[in-house]
Amino acid sequence: MPVRLIHNNYGKARVRLMKVARKGDLHELQSITVKIAFEGNFTEAHTIGDNSQLLPTDTMKNTVYTLAQQTQEIEEIEDFALRLADYFLTNNPQVTQVIIEIYEKPWTRIAVGGELHLHSFIKGGEEKRTAKITSTRDGRTIESGVEDLVALKTTKSGFIGFVKDCYTTLPETTDRILATSIKASWIYANPAVATGNMWRDVRQTIIETFAEHDSLSVQHTLYAMGEAVLEKFSDIVEITFSLPNIHCLPIDFTRFGLENDNRIFVPTDEPHGLIEARLSR
Repeated sequence: MPVRLIHNNYGKARVRLMKVARKGDLHELQSITVKIAFEGNFTEAHTIGDNSQLLPTDTMKNTVYTLAQQTQEIEEIEDFALRLADYFLTNNPQVTQVIIEIYEKPWTRIAVGGELHLHSFIKGGEEKRTAKITSTRDGRTIESGVEDLVALKTTKSGFIGFVKDCYTTLPETTDRILATSIKASWIYANPAVATGNMWRDVRQTIIETFAEHDSLSVQHTLYAMGEAVLEKFSDIVEITFSLPNIHCLPIDFTRFGLENDNRIFVPTDEPHGLIEARLSR
């Protein structure tokens, strides 16, 4: 039976770039990681070793650095991803689709004597701002998002009325810690609105809803966060969440003759529940 190549793509991953924008003594800093994927007519590279249609992935890496060098200012990651995708499509007729994924980790200014320093920074947490551009010669899709946004609240969360069988040991509770590491991404109807201000507004809506929502489950809060974003931002057509349920388990003090009045917990990273959904209008 003959073998068929069903799908293929190739590219460069984890292209790390740090950029400094200097405005006199005031410096801005950006740290991003880029992933590039090409789709196109690369069948013969697999089947007979013909590399005539392959742009080296090392060239892709160099293109990232060079296009970043062409601008003095710090760019929105969506804008930079669009420039990369347009460049690759324009200069590679053998490529039918380019996917650019970028995540950015924040750096914040060091405070000295109550004033923010002009050119010294400390690295933020694990939170990442993300962007994904899918571009063809017929159109493009912009998807922005956030990953590793760790959120926790100590009340206004419960979990009752769930299915129970002979292996169920989880007790029902109406007051528990709810903790998760939010991964969310949203698709814009209009690419022009994919700005840093929009990203910050969407992020703020997500975390405000998380904080204020009376949660009956992680699913319940996920839906509330997505609903709030879609209701508030008409230019967002779809939003996707992946929420691990990072358990904080109450300690059993009964063997010590004590009662845990919902104050002492042990946090556990794994195993964890994983709740995922996509919402649209």
